[in-house]
Amino acid sequence: MGYNVAVDGPAGAGKSTIAKLVAKKKGYIYVDTGAMYRAMAIHFLGKGIDPENMKAVAEACVDANVTIDYEDGVQQVYLNGENVTDKLRTEEVGNMASKTSQIPAVREKLLELQRGLAREKDVIMDGRDIGTCILPDADVKIYLTASVETRATRRFEELKEKGVPCDYEEIAKDIKERDARDMNRETAPLRKAEDAHLVDSSEMTIEEVVNAICEYCR
Repeated sequence: MGYNVAVDGPAGAGKSTIAKLVAKKKGYIYVDTGAMYRAMAIHFLGKGIDPENMKAVAEACVDANVTIDYEDGVQQVYLNGENVTDKLRTEEVGNMASKTSQIPAVREKLLELQRGLAREKDVIMDGRDIGTCILPDADVKIYLTASVETRATRRFEELKEKGVPCDYEEIAKDIKERDARDMNRETAPLRKAEDAHLVDSSEMTIEEVVNAICEYCR
């Protein structure tokens, strides 16, 4: 059996960044479930599918194959054999993933792979419902969050550094809407597991957050 660490929290809380660093420090395999859902979102966008059309989404799952590989220690995500890692973090893909990740057919498509990895390896996995649904028996559960203002500022600075035109108020509005959608969705809503450790990174450096989480891990 593998040793499992589950990291949940809202969009923009820094889950992926932190989980990767913890994985490197502790020698775990990092499994970015959000990236897997985003890869599925790229598949749906490529087919021009309306995320509200659950039947069409379910049918599109049939010919989608998402795999994870490591190259020079860096995680790469493949969709039907194509490396889509550099396409995962756009706003369009993020919004499509948020809308379609609650659809049972999409979750079932990815669940077996995620749990299979966790059974065999020491993994740290981040997402919206890892500790509550995907790995309810995880050895360590973390709920990583930050204020809307902090998350919007981080995203704004990230996009500005990349030279992408952006508006802080629009980003903050999008984060609030995504929070509401994720927390109130019918299937696997975002919530803190009862046995999860709360880590609020609003006033913490990345190093402080990593060290805080590592303290809970073996």
